[in-house]
Amino acid sequence: MSYSPKLAAALSGATLRRLAHWRKAGSGRGAVLVPEISAVRPVLYSFRDVMALRTCVKLRDDASLQKIRRAFDTLRDDLGECDLPVYRLVADGDTVSLVAPDQAIDLVHRKADFVIHKMGDVLRPFWHDGRHVPDLLRPRDHVTVDPAVRGGIPVVDGTRVPYDEVAALLRDGVPADRIPGYYPSVTATAALEAADFADYVDSYDPQRTA
Repeated sequence: MSYSPKLAAALSGATLRRLAHWRKAGSGRGAVLVPEISAVRPVLYSFRDVMALRTCVKLRDDASLQKIRRAFDTLRDDLGECDLPVYRLVADGDTVSLVAPDQAIDLVHRKADFVIHKMGDVLRPFWHDGRHVPDLLRPRDHVTVDPAVRGGIPVVDGTRVPYDEVAALLRDGVPADRIPGYYPSVTATAALEAADFADYVDSYDPQRTA
């Protein structure tokens, strides 16, 4: 399973325009992040891509794009794959560090030094450009994201039912209290939250908001 640019944008907090910009190389430098699954139409992002994008959005207020690009290059070239739910990328103004429970590695200057700072968590909700970006793994109380369930596509909590399938029924005029007739494991409350999350995802589509 993979993420469309719109869903990747909604889960990361980046705009579609920013995602497109970060996919392109410019000024003699490589792209900030090229999608793992497909970088050409249809562009498709992986769960790891979304984690990296979300981290990049949070770091952007504290570090230059050049430093963030260098940090991602180090992750890819020198450190291999990392489990980002365990490791955190944190900017302190001078560098970007990969933080483990017991140490932090300077990714910009490539020094395995210990550093002291307050560790940020890319999974938790945050505000960016006046927009509330929800918790990554639980964007709504009854909507969850789990890479082991449908490849990480948001589903109604405790089920394998994608949020957008439930939202589509409501948009077609099916009352919330009748949703359990279609999906017995989905309550009316969960259906309304799935629709609310669908509206949030659509807010990242300029054509929907124009």
